[in-house]
Amino acid sequence: MTETITLYVDGACRGNPGLGGWGAYLIYADQSEQKYCGGEFDTTNNRMELTAAIEGIRACPAHAKLIIWTDSTYVQKGITEWIVGWKKKNWKNVKNPDLWQALDQITQGRDIDWRWVKGHAGNPGNEMADQLANLGADQTARGKSTPQPNNEPDWLLDDPFGFDLVDDHLDETETETETETETETETETETETETETETESKLTSSVHPQIVMTEAKLQLHGPRQFILDTETTGFYFQDGDRIVEVGAIEMINRKLTGRSIHIYINPEKPVGESENIHGISDEFLKDKPKYAQISDVLYEYLKGAEIIAHNATFDMNFLDMEFERVGLGKLSAVCSVTDTLAMAKAKHPGQKNSLDALARRYEIKERDRTFHGALLDAEILADVYLAMTGGQVAFDIEALSHSEEYNAGGGRVVEGDGLLVVLPSPQELEQHENWVKQYFEKHGENCLFAK
Repeated sequence: MTETITLYVDGACRGNPGLGGWGAYLIYADQSEQKYCGGEFDTTNNRMELTAAIEGIRACPAHAKLIIWTDSTYVQKGITEWIVGWKKKNWKNVKNPDLWQALDQITQGRDIDWRWVKGHAGNPGNEMADQLANLGADQTARGKSTPQPNNEPDWLLDDPFGFDLVDDHLDETETETETETETETETETETETETETETESKLTSSVHPQIVMTEAKLQLHGPRQFILDTETTGFYFQDGDRIVEVGAIEMINRKLTGRSIHIYINPEKPVGESENIHGISDEFLKDKPKYAQISDVLYEYLKGAEIIAHNATFDMNFLDMEFERVGLGKLSAVCSVTDTLAMAKAKHPGQKNSLDALARRYEIKERDRTFHGALLDAEILADVYLAMTGGQVAFDIEALSHSEEYNAGGGRVVEGDGLLVVLPSPQELEQHENWVKQYFEKHGENCLFAK
C-alpha cells in the first residue's frame, strides 16, 4: 500500500530581502513526525516559501503520496497552473527561475496533491511550519548549518523566556518587495503577479488608513495575548449601542511586544451621554470608518489569541454583536477570554475592583484618565494583570511561613539584613550547570547566568 505523508511548508523573511528561514513539517500515516528548517542571510519570502517546498519534498520517500499544504498562493498556483506557461516561454520574465526549475524537477514522477491553507489562522500544521521557518532564520543568524533537522523541541533555541531576542523585526505581513523589471504580457503572468501581491501583503493590503497598527519591538514566540478595551455609545448592546473605539496591545510570555491596534469607529448613531465618559464626540467620529469597513482586519488581528479584558463580558458582548452583524460570527468562538474583574473579585473579595482601584492597590504608575480611552485603559490593564498574576507576594508569604522548617532542614533559607534568601538544592545546582553547559555548546558563548 502506498504511504501517504502530509507535509506543511512555510517561509519567513526579516526585511524581504533580508534574513530568511524555511520550515517543513512532515506527518506520516502512523502520526509520527519529522521537522526540518533552514535559512539564508540574504533572501526573500518567496524564495523561502519555494525552498520549504523543495526541501520538504526531498525529505520524503519517492514512492510516497504527498499532501502538501502551503499558505503561499504563489507556490500553490505556480506549481499547479502557471508553470506550464513558464516552461513554454523558456522561463522568460519569471522570478526565482532556479527554484521553480528545482521544484519542477523534484516533483516529476511523484504523486502530489497541492493544497492551500490560510496562514496565521490557527491551523496546527501551518503554525508549526511557521515556527520552524522562524527557527531556521534564528539558527542561520547564529551560524547554524542548514538544512537543520529538528525532530524534538529544543527550549534552548526556542528561547521561551525571551533572553535571546533577534534585533531584526519580523515582517509579519511577509510582503514581497521585489519589483518587476520587465513588462509582463502573458495573461497567466499578470494573474500570477496580482495573486502574489494579494497573498503576500496579507493584512496590510486591506488596512483602512485610519486603523493605527504598531509593529512589535520584541520578537517573541509563544501564545499571543491581547489586553483589550472598548468604548461604546452606552451600556446595552441589546438596545442598539455600538462600539466607538477599540484598543489592544500584544503580550507574549508575560512581555509586552510593542505590537498594538487602535481604531476609532463611526457608530452610525449619536454617542449621547457616553461622551462624558470617553470624551469622543459625534463631530470627531463622523469621518471615521464604519465597523463593516474595519471588521475583517480586526477579526484577523485578534483571531486565535487570548483576549484579556476588565469586565470582559461587556467588551466581548459588544464585539460579538458587531462581528455577527457583518457576518463574521462571534469573536468569542475563535478566542479564549480572561476577565480580570472576575480575577480581582476572587483575589480581593469585598473590595473595590475597578481598574482605577486596582491601579492604586498595585501602585501602578498614574496616567491622566480624565476621559477613558481604549488604548490607555489597555495599557493600564496590562500593568494590573501582570501585578495580579505575578505571584511574588504569595511566594514571599509562603517562603516566610516555612523559614524555620528550611533552616532546620539544612540551612537552605538564610536571613540577613531582613532579606530572605532561598538557596538552591544540590540537584538544582546540577541542573543549572547542565543548562549553562548546553547553552554554551549551542551558542558558542556563555549565557547571562554563567559564573
